[in-house]
Amino acid sequence: MMFTAPQRRSRVYEEYEAPFPLPGSQEESSPHRDTVYQGELVNNTVLIRHPAHILDIYGKGYFGKGILSRARPDHSISNQWEVFCGRSLPVISQSKYEQLVSLARRALLAQGLDKDVVDETLLRLSQPVEMEDEQEEAGQEGGEGCDVQSSVGSEEGELDSACAQKKRLWSGTENDSHPVEVKAKRPRRSGCTEENLSPLNSDPEQWGGCELLLVVDDTQQQEGNRQVKVNPFTITEYLQLTLEEAFFLVYALGCLSVFCDQQAQSVVQLWRRFRSIQSNFLWSYTAYHYYRSKGWVPKPGLKYGSDLMLYRKGPPFYHASYSVVLQSVGCGAFTTLRSFSWRSLAALNRITANVSKELLLSYIIHPDDLSESDLDSPLCLNKLTVQDIIMSRWISSREREQEDI
Repeated sequence: MMFTAPQRRSRVYEEYEAPFPLPGSQEESSPHRDTVYQGELVNNTVLIRHPAHILDIYGKGYFGKGILSRARPDHSISNQWEVFCGRSLPVISQSKYEQLVSLARRALLAQGLDKDVVDETLLRLSQPVEMEDEQEEAGQEGGEGCDVQSSVGSEEGELDSACAQKKRLWSGTENDSHPVEVKAKRPRRSGCTEENLSPLNSDPEQWGGCELLLVVDDTQQQEGNRQVKVNPFTITEYLQLTLEEAFFLVYALGCLSVFCDQQAQSVVQLWRRFRSIQSNFLWSYTAYHYYRSKGWVPKPGLKYGSDLMLYRKGPPFYHASYSVVLQSVGCGAFTTLRSFSWRSLAALNRITANVSKELLLSYIIHPDDLSESDLDSPLCLNKLTVQDIIMSRWISSREREQEDI
Protein backbone atom coordinates (compact mmCIF):
# COMPACT_ATOMS: atom_id res chain seq x y z
CA MET A 1 0.00 0.00 0.00
CA MET A 2 1.33 3.48 -0.87
CA PHE A 3 0.70 6.26 1.62
CA THR A 4 0.49 9.75 0.16
CA ALA A 5 1.91 12.80 1.90
CA PRO A 6 -0.49 14.15 4.56
CA GLN A 7 -1.83 17.69 4.45
CA ARG A 8 -0.14 19.85 7.06
CA ARG A 9 -2.20 22.31 9.07
CA SER A 10 -1.64 25.96 8.25
CA ARG A 11 -1.26 27.02 11.88
CA VAL A 12 0.48 24.92 14.51
CA TYR A 13 0.66 26.26 18.07
CA GLU A 14 2.68 23.52 19.77
CA GLU A 15 5.87 21.57 19.40
CA TYR A 16 5.97 17.91 18.56
CA GLU A 17 6.91 15.64 21.45
CA ALA A 18 8.15 12.12 20.81
CA PRO A 19 5.53 9.47 21.65
CA PHE A 20 5.91 6.52 23.98
CA PRO A 21 8.54 4.07 22.64
CA LEU A 22 7.16 0.85 21.24
CA PRO A 23 8.37 -2.51 22.60
CA GLY A 24 11.53 -3.66 20.89
CA SER A 25 12.55 -0.17 19.76
CA GLN A 26 15.87 1.47 20.61
CA GLU A 27 14.07 3.92 22.91
CA GLU A 28 12.44 1.20 24.97
CA SER A 29 14.80 1.96 27.88
CA SER A 30 13.26 5.43 28.18
CA PRO A 31 12.43 6.52 31.76
CA HIS A 32 8.75 6.69 30.76
CA ARG A 33 8.79 2.91 30.43
CA ASP A 34 9.19 2.66 34.21
CA THR A 35 6.14 4.86 34.86
CA VAL A 36 2.79 3.14 35.32
CA TYR A 37 -0.15 5.49 35.03
CA GLN A 38 -3.55 4.89 36.59
CA GLY A 39 -6.97 4.95 34.97
CA GLU A 40 -10.47 4.03 36.05
CA LEU A 41 -13.18 2.28 34.08
CA VAL A 42 -16.31 4.41 34.51
CA ASN A 43 -19.47 3.78 32.48
CA ASN A 44 -17.76 1.93 29.62
CA THR A 45 -14.94 4.44 29.25
CA VAL A 46 -11.52 4.84 30.86
CA LEU A 47 -10.81 8.09 32.71
CA ILE A 48 -7.40 9.43 33.73
CA ARG A 49 -7.77 11.68 36.76
CA HIS A 50 -4.23 12.51 37.90
CA PRO A 51 -3.10 15.84 36.32
CA ALA A 52 0.49 14.68 35.73
CA HIS A 53 -0.73 11.43 34.16
CA ILE A 54 -3.07 13.38 31.88
CA LEU A 55 -0.26 15.54 30.55
CA ASP A 56 2.04 12.58 29.90
CA ILE A 57 -0.51 10.32 28.25
CA TYR A 58 -1.93 12.96 25.96
CA GLY A 59 1.39 14.63 25.23
CA LYS A 60 3.20 11.44 24.23
CA GLY A 61 1.04 10.09 21.45
CA TYR A 62 -2.18 12.14 21.71
CA PHE A 63 -4.14 9.42 23.46
CA GLY A 64 -7.70 10.31 24.43
CA LYS A 65 -9.38 13.71 24.73
CA GLY A 66 -10.46 16.03 27.51
CA ILE A 67 -13.99 15.52 28.78
CA LEU A 68 -14.54 19.30 28.78
CA SER A 69 -12.32 20.21 25.84
CA ARG A 70 -12.39 19.60 22.13
CA ALA A 71 -9.17 17.57 22.15
CA ARG A 72 -6.31 18.61 24.42
CA PRO A 73 -7.41 18.57 28.09
CA ASP A 74 -6.82 22.28 28.76
CA HIS A 75 -10.24 23.40 29.97
CA SER A 76 -10.30 26.71 31.80
CA ILE A 77 -13.14 28.51 33.49
CA SER A 78 -12.59 31.41 31.08
CA ASN A 79 -10.63 32.14 27.92
CA GLN A 80 -10.26 35.77 28.92
CA TRP A 81 -7.89 36.92 31.67
CA GLU A 82 -7.22 40.43 32.91
CA VAL A 83 -4.72 41.99 35.28
CA PHE A 84 -6.76 43.54 38.06
CA CYS A 85 -4.91 45.35 40.83
CA GLY A 86 -1.71 43.46 40.14
CA ARG A 87 -3.33 40.02 39.85
CA SER A 88 -4.17 38.02 36.73
CA LEU A 89 -7.76 36.85 37.16
CA PRO A 90 -10.14 34.93 34.87
CA VAL A 91 -13.06 37.03 33.63
CA ILE A 92 -16.60 35.61 33.61
CA SER A 93 -20.05 37.13 33.30
CA GLN A 94 -22.51 37.59 36.15
CA SER A 95 -24.90 35.03 34.65
CA LYS A 96 -22.15 32.40 34.47
CA TYR A 97 -21.19 33.12 38.07
CA GLU A 98 -24.78 32.56 39.13
CA GLN A 99 -24.69 29.22 37.32
CA LEU A 100 -21.62 28.24 39.34
CA VAL A 101 -23.41 29.14 42.56
CA SER A 102 -26.41 27.07 41.48
CA LEU A 103 -24.19 24.09 40.64
CA ALA A 104 -22.45 24.32 44.00
CA ARG A 105 -25.79 24.43 45.80
CA ARG A 106 -27.15 21.40 43.93
CA ALA A 107 -24.00 19.36 44.50
CA LEU A 108 -23.91 20.13 48.24
CA LEU A 109 -27.60 19.40 48.72
CA ALA A 110 -27.17 16.10 46.84
CA GLN A 111 -24.74 15.03 49.55
CA GLY A 112 -27.38 15.41 52.24
CA LEU A 113 -26.15 18.67 53.77
CA ASP A 114 -28.46 21.05 55.57
CA LYS A 115 -30.17 23.52 53.22
CA ASP A 116 -29.85 26.54 55.54
CA VAL A 117 -26.14 25.95 56.11
CA VAL A 118 -25.50 25.61 52.37
CA ASP A 119 -27.47 28.77 51.53
CA GLU A 120 -25.72 30.77 54.23
CA THR A 121 -22.27 29.64 53.13
CA LEU A 122 -22.90 30.34 49.44
CA LEU A 123 -24.34 33.74 50.31
CA ARG A 124 -21.11 34.65 52.06
CA LEU A 125 -18.99 33.33 49.23
CA SER A 126 -20.91 35.30 46.61
CA GLN A 127 -20.16 38.65 48.29
CA PRO A 128 -17.65 40.85 46.40
CA VAL A 129 -14.07 41.02 47.62
CA GLU A 130 -12.44 44.42 47.84
CA MET A 131 -8.98 44.93 46.35
CA GLU A 132 -7.29 47.61 48.45
CA ASP A 133 -4.02 49.34 47.53
CA GLU A 134 -1.14 49.42 49.97
CA GLN A 135 2.46 50.54 49.74
CA GLU A 136 4.80 47.70 48.79
CA GLU A 137 7.69 48.92 50.94
CA ALA A 138 7.98 51.64 53.50
CA GLY A 139 11.06 53.14 51.81
CA GLN A 140 9.47 53.44 48.35
CA GLU A 141 7.73 56.63 47.33
CA GLY A 142 4.62 56.19 45.33
CA GLY A 143 5.09 52.41 45.28
CA GLU A 144 1.74 50.75 45.48
CA GLY A 145 0.77 47.11 45.74
CA CYS A 146 -2.43 45.16 45.99
CA ASP A 147 -3.72 42.95 48.71
CA VAL A 148 -6.94 41.00 48.93
CA GLN A 149 -9.08 41.87 51.89
CA SER A 150 -12.63 41.16 52.85
CA SER A 151 -15.21 43.93 52.64
CA VAL A 152 -16.54 42.98 56.08
CA GLY A 153 -13.87 43.24 58.72
CA SER A 154 -13.26 40.80 61.55
CA GLU A 155 -10.24 39.19 63.15
CA GLU A 156 -9.94 36.50 60.49
CA GLY A 157 -12.15 38.22 57.91
CA GLU A 158 -15.61 37.12 56.90
CA LEU A 159 -14.35 35.76 53.60
CA ASP A 160 -11.79 33.62 55.39
CA SER A 161 -14.59 32.26 57.58
CA ALA A 162 -16.75 31.51 54.55
CA CYS A 163 -13.92 29.68 52.82
CA ALA A 164 -13.25 27.65 55.93
CA GLN A 165 -16.94 26.77 56.20
CA LYS A 166 -16.99 25.74 52.56
CA LYS A 167 -14.05 23.43 53.17
CA ARG A 168 -15.88 21.84 56.08
CA LEU A 169 -18.97 21.34 53.95
CA TRP A 170 -17.09 19.52 51.20
CA SER A 171 -14.95 17.55 53.65
CA GLY A 172 -18.05 16.24 55.40
CA THR A 173 -18.01 18.37 58.57
CA GLU A 174 -20.63 21.03 59.07
CA ASN A 175 -18.88 22.40 62.14
CA ASP A 176 -16.16 21.30 64.50
CA SER A 177 -18.47 19.43 66.84
CA HIS A 178 -21.22 18.04 64.59
CA PRO A 179 -19.96 15.85 61.74
CA VAL A 180 -22.10 15.53 58.64
CA GLU A 181 -22.13 12.31 56.65
CA VAL A 182 -21.24 12.95 53.03
CA LYS A 183 -22.60 10.39 50.58
CA ALA A 184 -20.04 10.30 47.79
CA LYS A 185 -21.70 9.29 44.54
CA ARG A 186 -19.94 7.60 41.66
CA PRO A 187 -20.34 9.49 38.37
CA ARG A 188 -23.29 8.39 36.30
CA ARG A 189 -21.60 9.51 33.09
CA SER A 190 -18.20 10.75 32.05
CA GLY A 191 -17.96 14.50 32.44
CA CYS A 192 -19.63 16.74 34.97
CA THR A 193 -20.60 14.69 38.02
CA GLU A 194 -20.60 15.22 41.74
CA GLU A 195 -17.49 13.12 42.21
CA ASN A 196 -15.20 15.02 39.86
CA LEU A 197 -16.57 18.47 40.75
CA SER A 198 -15.21 20.46 43.66
CA PRO A 199 -15.39 24.10 44.73
CA LEU A 200 -11.60 24.19 45.24
CA ASN A 201 -8.71 23.84 42.87
CA SER A 202 -4.95 24.31 42.78
CA ASP A 203 -4.92 27.56 40.82
CA PRO A 204 -2.05 29.82 41.94
CA GLU A 205 -4.34 32.84 42.17
CA GLN A 206 -6.00 31.79 45.41
CA TRP A 207 -6.71 33.44 48.70
CA GLY A 208 -7.72 31.49 51.76
CA GLY A 209 -7.87 28.33 49.65
CA CYS A 210 -10.41 29.85 47.26
CA GLU A 211 -9.95 30.86 43.63
CA LEU A 212 -10.73 34.47 42.78
CA LEU A 213 -12.73 35.49 39.71
CA LEU A 214 -13.34 38.82 38.02
CA VAL A 215 -17.12 38.96 37.52
CA VAL A 216 -18.41 41.40 34.90
CA ASP A 217 -22.03 42.52 34.96
CA ASP A 218 -22.97 43.50 31.40
CA THR A 219 -26.24 45.09 32.53
CA GLN A 220 -24.39 47.86 34.37
CA GLN A 221 -22.96 50.59 32.16
CA GLN A 222 -21.35 52.67 34.89
CA GLU A 223 -18.04 52.05 36.55
CA GLY A 224 -17.99 49.37 39.17
CA ASN A 225 -19.49 46.70 36.96
CA ARG A 226 -16.45 44.51 37.71
CA GLN A 227 -16.25 42.74 41.04
CA VAL A 228 -13.81 40.21 42.44
CA LYS A 229 -15.61 37.19 43.85
CA VAL A 230 -14.74 33.74 45.12
CA ASN A 231 -15.29 30.83 42.75
CA PRO A 232 -17.83 28.59 44.53
CA PHE A 233 -17.48 25.66 42.15
CA THR A 234 -14.65 24.29 40.02
CA ILE A 235 -15.03 21.66 37.31
CA THR A 236 -12.11 19.26 37.07
CA GLU A 237 -10.79 18.27 33.66
CA TYR A 238 -10.19 14.54 33.05
CA LEU A 239 -8.75 12.63 30.12
CA GLN A 240 -11.13 10.18 28.44
CA LEU A 241 -9.65 7.19 26.60
CA THR A 242 -11.41 4.93 24.15
CA LEU A 243 -11.30 1.24 24.91
CA GLU A 244 -8.77 0.69 22.11
CA GLU A 245 -6.48 3.42 23.41
CA ALA A 246 -6.65 2.16 26.98
CA PHE A 247 -5.94 -1.45 26.01
CA PHE A 248 -3.02 -0.40 23.80
CA LEU A 249 -1.44 1.43 26.75
CA VAL A 250 -2.01 -1.62 28.95
CA TYR A 251 -1.19 -4.44 26.56
CA ALA A 252 1.28 -3.03 24.04
CA LEU A 253 3.12 -0.42 26.12
CA GLY A 254 2.55 -1.68 29.66
CA CYS A 255 2.39 1.87 31.06
CA LEU A 256 -1.23 1.98 32.25
CA SER A 257 -3.08 0.19 35.03
CA VAL A 258 -6.89 0.28 34.80
CA PHE A 259 -8.99 -0.01 37.95
CA CYS A 260 -12.60 -1.14 38.13
CA ASP A 261 -14.43 -0.90 41.47
CA GLN A 262 -11.09 0.04 43.07
CA GLN A 263 -9.45 -3.19 41.88
CA ALA A 264 -6.65 -3.33 39.34
CA GLN A 265 -7.61 -5.34 36.28
CA SER A 266 -5.29 -7.80 34.58
CA VAL A 267 -4.76 -7.81 30.83
CA VAL A 268 -7.06 -10.82 30.34
CA GLN A 269 -9.74 -9.31 32.56
CA LEU A 270 -9.66 -6.07 30.62
CA TRP A 271 -9.79 -7.94 27.33
CA ARG A 272 -12.89 -9.86 28.33
CA ARG A 273 -14.56 -6.80 29.86
CA PHE A 274 -13.90 -4.62 26.82
CA ARG A 275 -15.23 -7.34 24.50
CA SER A 276 -18.43 -7.52 26.54
CA ILE A 277 -18.80 -3.73 26.38
CA GLN A 278 -18.04 -3.35 22.66
CA SER A 279 -19.11 -6.14 20.33
CA ASN A 280 -16.56 -5.36 17.60
CA PHE A 281 -13.69 -4.67 20.01
CA LEU A 282 -11.61 -7.57 18.61
CA TRP A 283 -11.56 -6.07 15.13
CA SER A 284 -11.33 -2.43 16.13
CA TYR A 285 -8.41 -3.05 18.47
CA THR A 286 -6.61 -5.20 15.89
CA ALA A 287 -6.74 -2.33 13.42
CA TYR A 288 -5.84 0.23 16.10
CA HIS A 289 -2.82 -1.80 17.20
CA TYR A 290 -1.74 -2.28 13.59
CA TYR A 291 -1.78 1.42 12.67
CA ARG A 292 -0.34 2.60 15.98
CA SER A 293 2.60 0.24 15.51
CA LYS A 294 3.22 1.84 12.11
CA GLY A 295 3.47 5.32 13.62
CA TRP A 296 -0.01 6.64 12.84
CA VAL A 297 -2.31 8.25 15.42
CA PRO A 298 -5.75 6.61 15.04
CA LYS A 299 -8.81 8.53 16.20
CA PRO A 300 -12.53 7.68 16.02
CA GLY A 301 -14.00 8.46 12.60
CA LEU A 302 -17.69 8.61 13.45
CA LYS A 303 -18.20 12.11 12.06
CA TYR A 304 -16.96 10.95 8.65
CA GLY A 305 -18.96 7.72 8.60
CA SER A 306 -15.89 5.52 9.13
CA ASP A 307 -14.34 3.54 11.95
CA LEU A 308 -10.96 5.27 12.29
CA MET A 309 -9.14 8.37 11.09
CA LEU A 310 -5.36 8.22 10.65
CA TYR A 311 -3.17 11.21 11.53
CA ARG A 312 0.52 11.66 11.04
CA LYS A 313 2.22 12.75 14.30
CA GLY A 314 -1.10 13.96 15.70
CA PRO A 315 -4.21 16.09 15.05
CA PRO A 316 -2.47 19.40 15.95
CA PHE A 317 0.03 19.06 13.10
CA TYR A 318 -1.72 17.36 10.16
CA HIS A 319 -5.20 16.79 8.88
CA ALA A 320 -6.32 13.18 8.82
CA SER A 321 -4.92 11.38 5.80
CA TYR A 322 -7.15 8.33 5.67
CA SER A 323 -10.67 7.39 6.59
CA VAL A 324 -10.58 3.70 7.60
CA VAL A 325 -13.44 1.24 7.28
CA LEU A 326 -12.94 -2.12 9.01
CA GLN A 327 -13.96 -5.44 7.52
CA SER A 328 -13.38 -9.00 8.73
CA VAL A 329 -12.62 -11.84 6.36
CA GLY A 330 -13.13 -15.49 7.28
CA CYS A 331 -15.44 -18.47 7.19
CA GLY A 332 -17.72 -20.12 9.66
CA ALA A 333 -19.65 -17.95 12.10
CA PHE A 334 -17.72 -14.78 11.32
CA THR A 335 -19.38 -12.21 9.10
CA THR A 336 -18.36 -8.86 7.70
CA LEU A 337 -18.59 -5.90 10.04
CA ARG A 338 -20.41 -3.69 7.57
CA SER A 339 -22.33 -4.61 4.45
CA PHE A 340 -21.88 -2.22 1.54
CA SER A 341 -23.85 -1.77 -1.61
CA TRP A 342 -22.30 -0.05 -4.60
CA ARG A 343 -24.43 3.00 -3.86
CA SER A 344 -23.44 3.28 -0.17
CA LEU A 345 -19.77 2.62 -0.93
CA ALA A 346 -19.74 5.29 -3.65
CA ALA A 347 -21.42 7.75 -1.29
CA LEU A 348 -18.85 7.11 1.45
CA ASN A 349 -16.03 7.44 -1.04
CA ARG A 350 -17.46 10.73 -2.31
CA ILE A 351 -17.76 12.11 1.23
CA THR A 352 -14.19 11.10 2.02
CA ALA A 353 -12.90 12.79 -1.14
CA ASN A 354 -14.82 16.00 -0.37
CA VAL A 355 -12.96 16.35 2.96
CA SER A 356 -9.57 15.81 1.26
CA LYS A 357 -9.00 12.30 2.56
CA GLU A 358 -8.65 8.86 1.09
CA LEU A 359 -10.87 5.89 1.84
CA LEU A 360 -8.92 2.96 3.24
CA LEU A 361 -10.55 -0.46 3.46
CA SER A 362 -8.85 -2.45 6.21
CA TYR A 363 -9.50 -6.20 5.97
CA ILE A 364 -8.79 -8.18 9.14
CA ILE A 365 -8.07 -11.76 8.10
CA HIS A 366 -8.57 -14.54 10.64
CA PRO A 367 -8.05 -18.29 10.27
CA ASP A 368 -10.98 -20.65 9.87
CA ASP A 369 -10.11 -22.62 13.00
CA LEU A 370 -10.31 -19.60 15.32
CA SER A 371 -12.78 -20.66 18.00
CA GLU A 372 -14.70 -18.64 20.56
CA SER A 373 -12.45 -19.93 23.36
CA ASP A 374 -9.43 -18.49 21.54
CA LEU A 375 -11.04 -15.07 21.60
CA ASP A 376 -11.08 -15.01 25.42
CA SER A 377 -7.39 -14.06 25.42
CA PRO A 378 -5.51 -11.29 23.59
CA LEU A 379 -3.11 -13.99 22.36
CA CYS A 380 -5.54 -14.49 19.48
CA LEU A 381 -4.16 -11.26 18.00
CA ASN A 382 -1.11 -13.22 16.86
CA LYS A 383 -3.35 -15.20 14.50
CA LEU A 384 -4.85 -12.15 12.80
CA THR A 385 -3.44 -10.23 9.86
CA VAL A 386 -4.40 -6.90 8.34
CA GLN A 387 -4.50 -6.02 4.65
CA ASP A 388 -5.10 -2.49 3.36
CA ILE A 389 -6.78 -1.41 0.15
CA ILE A 390 -7.02 2.25 -0.88
CA MET A 391 -10.20 3.01 -2.78
CA SER A 392 -10.10 5.99 -5.13
CA ARG A 393 -12.66 7.52 -7.45
CA TRP A 394 -12.29 7.00 -11.18
CA ILE A 395 -12.89 10.25 -13.03
CA SER A 396 -13.16 9.81 -16.78
CA SER A 397 -12.16 13.38 -17.63
CA ARG A 398 -8.87 13.00 -15.78
CA GLU A 399 -8.15 9.74 -17.56
CA ARG A 400 -8.67 11.42 -20.95
CA GLU A 401 -6.42 14.33 -19.98
CA GLN A 402 -3.64 11.97 -18.94
CA GLU A 403 -3.94 10.00 -22.18
CA ASP A 404 -3.72 13.19 -24.22
CA ILE A 405 -0.50 14.14 -22.44
